[in-house]
Amino acid sequence: MTGVRMRPEDRSLLQRLFRAAVAAAEPEAALRPHLPERPRGRCVVLGFGKGVVPLARAFLRLWDAPCEGVVVTRHGEGGDCGPLRVIEAAHPVPDEAGLRASGALMGAVQGLTEDDLVVVLACGGGSALLPCPPGGLTLEDEAALNRALLASGAPIAVMNAIRRQVSGIKGGRLARAAHPARVVTFVVSDVPGDDPAAVASGPTVPAPGTREEARHLAALWGVDLPPRVAAWLAGREGLPPLPSDPAFARDSVRVIASARLSLEAAARAAAAEGVTAAILSDAMEGEAREAGRVLAAITREVALRNRPFARPVLLLSGGETTVTLRGSPGAGGRNTEFALALALAANGVDFAALAADTDGIDGTGPQAGAFVDGGTAARLRAQGIDGMERLMAHDSAGALGALGDLFETGPTGTNVNDFRAILLR
Repeated sequence: MTGVRMRPEDRSLLQRLFRAAVAAAEPEAALRPHLPERPRGRCVVLGFGKGVVPLARAFLRLWDAPCEGVVVTRHGEGGDCGPLRVIEAAHPVPDEAGLRASGALMGAVQGLTEDDLVVVLACGGGSALLPCPPGGLTLEDEAALNRALLASGAPIAVMNAIRRQVSGIKGGRLARAAHPARVVTFVVSDVPGDDPAAVASGPTVPAPGTREEARHLAALWGVDLPPRVAAWLAGREGLPPLPSDPAFARDSVRVIASARLSLEAAARAAAAEGVTAAILSDAMEGEAREAGRVLAAITREVALRNRPFARPVLLLSGGETTVTLRGSPGAGGRNTEFALALALAANGVDFAALAADTDGIDGTGPQAGAFVDGGTAARLRAQGIDGMERLMAHDSAGALGALGDLFETGPTGTNVNDFRAILLR
């Protein structure tokens, strides 16, 4: 069975399902049902995240009143947004441009009145794009914290619980600065469970949490806190506002697109093509390679024993896994790492799979993710490539790229986390 190879029609189906998942998060369709009423005063539009420029353009097409504001995206993904100023900054480690971007957002909400409306467009990636070191901390302190968080392998909820305590803009601080204006936040969720406070660390969405909890989580996950950040977390200065703060009484938050909604759209698209889909979870977390091995075990069980699902079936999952970097990493991201781990652990099983980031960029390099099947491991060996060695070196994209199995889409204009589909005929 080591000669198992993905059928062209199966690869084509997986691509169509990915497109269906991305289309479900299409900005204009997601925004249209939720537009607020026009304010008596000014309308200020603020946006941040990897997919925010298409979202902002969609809002401008739908909004029939004057507006002004600022949107922040990562380098290379900007462009014209009419009356909105676009600032590009670094992701995943913040830079000076991000510092200026945070200042521009905070400046845009100064002097507002209760007749004004602030529309916030929040997407994943905003945590890194909006550095705003509090107190006597510096940009390098915040960048060092981000590097430590990324290296720890901690889940995104843990990262953001710590980030909220070490910021002058996250954790509801931007919304509090906009008071007494009404703040309406639209969220494209890229976090497991779709907690809006976790997307971009919630600049306009306050969340419960204490410095003590942040220190405990850092210790629990082995986050190597920079000394100045550790000292800040030991103090009481600059605490984030709580959800009970009266400044948020008129504000509202709505999740308009998410992994759950996109997976459900992919399941409907599969059903329309005669394939039954099972959504395993839209909130998978943990190490990407371990998630790959777990789903490989389920794939084997279905293939060999028709349980817990009977073939033919499409296994769908989403969420945000992590990659804990060790040594000098090669090329790849969490989706190619998941895919390679799946292929190695399900070697010889007749399946076809695609794992890809819905924003079109998975880790380092241009790929969104990769295709794998039951013969991937054998084809790697035939080319003299040790799949397990590449997996342990975090060089999954290098390995799968050698087979021509990387999946490239370019930026999709949205970001609702990972899309994983395993097809068993």
